[in-house]
Order: sequence, then C-alpha cells, then structure tokens
Amino acid sequence: MAQGLKVALTDLQSFRNNMQHHTEEISVDRLIVRRGQPFNITLYFRNRSFQPDLDNIIFVTETGDAVYLESEPQRQEYVMNDYGFIYQGNKNWIRPCPWNYGQFEESIIDICLKLLDKSLHFQIDPATDCALRGSPVYISRVVCAMINSNDDNGVLNGNWSEKYVDGINPAEWTGSVAILKQWHAMDCQPVRYGQCWVFAAVMCTVMRCLGIPTRVITNFDSGHDTDGNLIIDEYYDNTGRILTNKMKDTVWNFHVWNECWMDRKDLPSGYGGWQVLDATPQETSSGLYCCGPASVRAIKEGEVDLNYDTPFAFAMVNADCMSWLVYGGKEQKLHQDTHSVGNFISTKSIQSDERDDITENYKYGEGSPQERQVFLKALQKLKAGRTQGSHQGYDAQPSRPMTLSRDSPRSLATPSLRTSDVVQVSLKLKLLNPANMGQNISFALVALNMSSQFKDLKVNLSAQSLLHDGSPLPPFWQDTAFITLSAEEEKIHPCKIPYSQYSQYLSMDKLIRISALGEEMSCPEKILVNKIITLAYPGIMINVLGAAIVNQPLSIQVVFENPLLEPVADCVLTVEGSGLFKKQQRIIIGILKPQHRASITLKTVPFKSGQRQIQANLRSNKFKDIKGYRNVFVEFGL
Repeated sequence: MAQGLKVALTDLQSFRNNMQHHTEEISVDRLIVRRGQPFNITLYFRNRSFQPDLDNIIFVTETGDAVYLESEPQRQEYVMNDYGFIYQGNKNWIRPCPWNYGQFEESIIDICLKLLDKSLHFQIDPATDCALRGSPVYISRVVCAMINSNDDNGVLNGNWSEKYVDGINPAEWTGSVAILKQWHAMDCQPVRYGQCWVFAAVMCTVMRCLGIPTRVITNFDSGHDTDGNLIIDEYYDNTGRILTNKMKDTVWNFHVWNECWMDRKDLPSGYGGWQVLDATPQETSSGLYCCGPASVRAIKEGEVDLNYDTPFAFAMVNADCMSWLVYGGKEQKLHQDTHSVGNFISTKSIQSDERDDITENYKYGEGSPQERQVFLKALQKLKAGRTQGSHQGYDAQPSRPMTLSRDSPRSLATPSLRTSDVVQVSLKLKLLNPANMGQNISFALVALNMSSQFKDLKVNLSAQSLLHDGSPLPPFWQDTAFITLSAEEEKIHPCKIPYSQYSQYLSMDKLIRISALGEEMSCPEKILVNKIITLAYPGIMINVLGAAIVNQPLSIQVVFENPLLEPVADCVLTVEGSGLFKKQQRIIIGILKPQHRASITLKTVPFKSGQRQIQANLRSNKFKDIKGYRNVFVEFGL
C-alpha cells in the first residue's frame, strides 16, 4: 500500500492570484481572492511525488456569488474605484464633495477585519458570527452598526451640536483612510466626529474593501419620520419661524446613505440588487443603531413589510409634509405637500465625474397615479403591521394615530373653508444674485394676484440658519411687507440681508432658510413659502506640475483664498490622495488677510499607477470646508 502524501510546502501563488482577482493593490504577499472566481495553489510533498491514479486530494471552498455584478464598468466603479464624490448643498444648488475612499491603502483590510471582530455580534457569539460572514445581508448589518459608536466602540461619534473643540469638525474630513487609521491606532476608540456623509463614506470604504459593490447616495429634502406614519409635521409661528419645541419629525436638507449590491434570498424574487444601508444613528433596528439592507425596489413599490427597515427608508424619499401655524394655543393646518420630500437622489456616475440622478429607482414620478397608489399601499401595510404588533427591524413607535385620510383631523383642526375664503394670491421667493459667502444676500418676494379682485396683503418675512438635518437656529432677520395688488397684478418686494447681519449666526452647513407667511386681510387662510439657500465658497485650485509617473518626484501646486472681507486665523490646509501620498498632508497656514489669495507647492512621489485623485480642504476660524480636487493619471513608467 502506497504511503500517504505529506505536504512540505504550500505555494498560494499570491502575486498571480491577486493580480487575477484585482486585489494586488491591497497586497501581493498574502492571498486575497474574490468570490465566484477560480484561483490556483501549488502543493509540494515531502515523501514522494503526486500520483494521479493513486492519490486523491480534495479542496473545499465555499464563496458563492451573492454580490456579483455582471457589468465590468460597474465593478470598476463600485468595487475598485478608490475615490469619488459625495453630493451636498440643497436641491437648487448641488455641489460635489471629493472623497478619498482608499480601500486599498496599506493596513485598511486589516482594520476592516478588526472592525468585524469588534462588533457586538462577534463579542457575544464568535462562532456564529464567523459562520454568517459569507452572507452579505448579515455582514452589511454588522458593518452598518459598527460605523457609528452608539452601541459599541464603533468607528465614529456622531455630533450635530456645532461644538467640535475636542475633535474634528465633520466638514473638514476629505477621506476615510485617516479616520479608520485613527480608530485603529486609538485601540478602537471612536473618532470624533462624523455626520451622515462621513458615516456613509467610511462604510463605502469598508464594504468595497470587503468586496461588496457599494455606492454613496445623497437624498435632498430627506424625511426623518420618527413615528412611522409617513407624515412629516412642521410647525411655524406667525412670523414664519420654525418652532423647535414642537419638532418631532424633520426634513433633512440632504441626507447621505449607501447602496450595496447583493442577492436577497430572504425576500421574494425580484428584490435583490441595490439595497439601502444607512449607518447614521437615527433609529434602532432590532435593538441596534443600524438601518437596512432595504431593497430599493421594495421602497419604490411600497413593500414596507419586507426586511429590513423599509418603512424608515420609504419615508426618507416619499413621506408627505404637513405645515401647521401655531398661534393663540391653536394649530391651523396651512397645507399638505406631497412633493417636497425626496428630490434629486444622486450618486457619482460610472467612470465619470458627473452626477447621476437615480430618483426614479426609488419612486414613481411625483404627482403620478402610481406614486399615490404606492404611498397609500405603504400606509395600509404600516397600519396593518402596527395592528398586529409586529415589525421587522424598525423600532420607531407611533406617537400619533395614523389615518388614511388626506386631511386627517386634529384636536385643533381648521374648519372647512368656503370657496370665498381661499387665498387667490401666489407668493414666491427669488434670489436676485448668487448667494456667495461674505456678500450681502439679495432676494425678492414676488406676489401675484390671480383673481379679478383687489387684494391687500400683509407678509411676515424671517431668516434663520439651518443645520443640514433640518434643525433651525434662532432667527437673525425679520421684516414685514404690506402689499396691495390690483386684479391680476404682480409686484416685487426687494429684500437684502447684509453679511454683517448673518455672518455670526451661520451654521457650518452655510444654510439659510427664508420664510414668508402671508395673509390677505379679508381671508382667514394664510400662505407659507420657504426658500433654502446655501452660501457658496470659491473652490481650491490644484495644478499638477509635470507628468505623474510611478516612483518619480511630482510637484503639486495648491491655490486657495480667503473669500471674506475680514481676516481669518487658524488656517490649516489638508491634502491627500490614494496612491499619491502615503498619508494625509497637513500644512499650517496661520492668518489670511481679507480676500487674500495664496499658494503652496507640495512634493510627492506617486506609488500607484492609473487614475488617481487629489483632495484638499482649507479650514479657518471663520469657515471649515473650502474644498478642491484634481484628477491625475499616473503612468506606470519603466
């Protein structure tokens, strides 16, 4: 009988396999392979050679292809691309924020694996956790909970207080690598601080590193429905000011989450593909602060009874808004808006720097019969789910009764209006000049009489800063306009808010909400119009001086300026870029004079070839996020 084979050496052929599996940027010294793709290893035996007719060697590997994308351009964008854009601003002014995902940077894969081992799931039951790591549904929920630190020593502390002296202002970050490396270096203590786009960007890095196709999504006018009735209630006083003491639900000016591509064998057929995952800690899901995966198709079709957290995700893109006027202890319904939530849902285009609008993936066209049918179907399912006392994941509890009536009665409801009581006047707020930081804000109130009768109007105007999550700060400007309109007449009332009046009241989001609450003297009804503006900064300009070649010195010029009519201090410039800089560059600038322009030149040695991106941010004591980027193609060289 032949002697059994004894293995002397195993050659994992890491270099060859990693090249074929597109993991060579992570390492060529250790085997890193992707699901559903063959790889080769070589065994060397100590005692004799392998005899095919006599010897039988069995290898067992189980990977599957639950995250396989057929499109090579999509694989390149959503797995391989290590930079991108996160869209911010507001629906009328969308700006791309450059981001360094850096999923192939040194030690990132080990940090991602450490993150899995630090999760509560692994700490409680490591054997079960490891056995489930082949499931993208399971692993995405684990990662989602670990990106925030609300339940554990996750990667990031969230902070919406505008106070960041003991950490980093979320607006200053330009990449995930510095965050993940800081978390790891601090013995896995949470990094201070993050907000929604930072949570989503770091999750994108981790998921792409783990081989799961992922993209970052921005939803403008995003609903946060705390009670699960698909209605966002907003309360105003008679000056048009938002009342914070009555806020339960909010509309975020923009909100950022992730989509991950995966099969959903736990759902009916047809609900695989892109899935919403939201690492921002808003509501709990099965006891932990995570959200998803919720099928994008299930959201569009109103199938809110499908796992996970689909009702919350549905409300983010398709809740209705109800506006209430509070005065004299009473609440008067101003109007219900079925269109305002969920606009310009955006992500970076495939292999392009352009923005891709994917709103139609999430809902049917606003105002279409299909959209209303889906909305009502979702309400019916939620009502049935509450009645049965069960729900999948989403833990929010209703604080108000739900109703399918489009004019739900309230304890202080407005009586039905006669035709003669309906206001036949249109109000609109219009910017007269671009809203640039450091300059006065010029806008106009446009009033139009749509009737054949004389109208006498009183309009209260106010302005207040907003955080991007919809939370208002105290008003800093108010005005009252008295406008008389003849039949079918239009009048323009110009307004100006000086920089000196708004500068000290701005939030880091640079958002200002202007409200106009109008009433016609002979009519009990009131008209409310709002306009949200984002104050713009001039961007940083980056010039690459010469050809970019691997292992060859490269000079990069960064040009920046102080846009304000006053000096700024504590200026710090940060520059980074995967494959171009080994670590984030931090340059102390100090003081910049009013409207002063300056430049510095950095030297680096690119160490990876192909398409790369440089990201830069300038912060000071007056602003935190003047940003810029430059794409660079690095030649391999000789």
